[in-house]
Amino acid sequence: MSQETAISSFKKFQQSWIEQLQHHLNHLRSAQNHHRNSVTGDVERLREAVERVMEHFREYHRAKWATTEKDVVGVMAAPWSSALERSLHWVGGWRPTTLFHLVYTESSILFESRIVDILRGFRTGDLSDLSPSQFRIKFVKGRTVSELQCETVKEENAITEELSEWQDDASELVMGTSSNPEQRIRRLSEIVHRTDDLRLRTITRVVELLSPLQQAEFLIAAAELRTGVAGWGTSHDRRRSSNV
Repeated sequence: MSQETAISSFKKFQQSWIEQLQHHLNHLRSAQNHHRNSVTGDVERLREAVERVMEHFREYHRAKWATTEKDVVGVMAAPWSSALERSLHWVGGWRPTTLFHLVYTESSILFESRIVDILRGFRTGDLSDLSPSQFRIKFVKGRTVSELQCETVKEENAITEELSEWQDDASELVMGTSSNPEQRIRRLSEIVHRTDDLRLRTITRVVELLSPLQQAEFLIAAAELRTGVAGWGTSHDRRRSSNV
């Protein structure tokens, strides 16, 4: 498969993946509402719906990994994304620490909207119910939440530094003086692989921190953020094209 074909195939995969994501989110919302409205709840149905979404993210990771192997430069250019999305990209995609900010933001919004019920002692079970232990004490494979966030920041910084070093040496590729251009491109592929691994590990670990209902709230918010930015960016590109 040529590099052009690989990028074209991934662009089609991306479009299909987004459509399927909406289907999985509808299933997750249905399970979430059923759990809330049921007297005893339905945790297993909710967990199954959460796992569907997580497997969908893993599928995306596998497809992008394969495409990166064939054309890492094309992956970095991300022709399937809008100009807005590309302006927000970090090493060809979203920054992992965004997920922590999303959890804090969603929990704060839900907390404020349900403050009266919370003060009365009612528990909702969603992100407004995040306890201090989930933020600071609860362990995931031997780590606390704060430690996980710090580790993610450190990995992000290390990757940024590694990419900066690669870019410093990239002038040799442009000028055609590199003694081993294939090795340089391979190094870029390794950086992108490392970054995508961090993205998948981060969303997996954040989900592990939460209860099933909180997992649903978080994944819905994360997906809506992604599709919302993509939709707004696409609309902006169309308006910009019509004004040229």
